[in-house]
Amino acid sequence: MTATAPHPAWAPSKSRLLVTLYAGLLLTVAAGVAPLIDIATADSLFDHVRQAYPDWPADTVRQDRDAIAIYLAAVGALGLLCWLGAIWAVAAERRWARGTVTALFALGTLLALTSMTLGGEQYDTIVPPIYGALGLLPCLAGLAAVVLVWRRAR
Repeated sequence: MTATAPHPAWAPSKSRLLVTLYAGLLLTVAAGVAPLIDIATADSLFDHVRQAYPDWPADTVRQDRDAIAIYLAAVGALGLLCWLGAIWAVAAERRWARGTVTALFALGTLLALTSMTLGGEQYDTIVPPIYGALGLLPCLAGLAAVVLVWRRAR
């Protein structure tokens, strides 16, 4: 049984790349779980919906709050799967890993920016600004991963 040699372009930076990908995964988990923790504690999501719709009954406000939280958690779960796929592709040194990491970064950033800026009816933004900012944090790790995945060995 012979071991495969590391991809020559990744050899020096593969461990840094994997650490960066795992950091992005952890940031994504934090961003996805934060609204659920918020509901269990301070419930600022409820206040966000109440501020937009002061005349709504509490049950309707809770339903809208839950929809926002479920959306953010679902985006986090999808992001988690994407990070795991990118980690696997890089660890297995797949030829298509560079393109995959780059495409996932572009899609993730587009989704994060859309979530951060999308407004509706009475909302300035449907997703509260703090959760929009949290959703952008994994994009920073994604940007670092794109730089590392395309960096050539020296």
